[in-house]
Amino acid sequence: GTSMEDTLHNNESLLVDKLSYHFTDPERYDIIVFYPHGKKSDEYYVKRIIGLPGETVQINDSGIYINGSLINDNYGKAPITYPGIAKEPITLSEDEYFVLGDNRQSSFDSRYSNIGPVSRGNIAGEVRFRILPVNRFGPVN
Repeated sequence: GTSMEDTLHNNESLLVDKLSYHFTDPERYDIIVFYPHGKKSDEYYVKRIIGLPGETVQINDSGIYINGSLINDNYGKAPITYPGIAKEPITLSEDEYFVLGDNRQSSFDSRYSNIGPVSRGNIAGEVRFRILPVNRFGPVN
């Protein structure tokens, strides 16, 4: 879909590292693949980690605040116009992450109550490399 434009585009083939997160924790701005409805579902999403476990996330005036401080987020394609559930502060538990698509106008992500924060157990891996199309071959960041 379009939710990760301009970083990723629909129908690109990606290499996902499913091993590293067994040894290290996901970090802010990692692009992850996760199961929004649990691993028993075949549906998966690709989004960018914004909030880390134990942090408080809030979206105000198109800015993203972590623990009350505005972060310098250069990944968004356009300003956030819909804060969703993050209009009010959300404190993440010790195994939750807050994720957003880079195309903030067209992303179904943690701002929506039926997705919400993503538990560590539902993260499949980190997107590391773009394989296709050949003209965009290379690492993803």
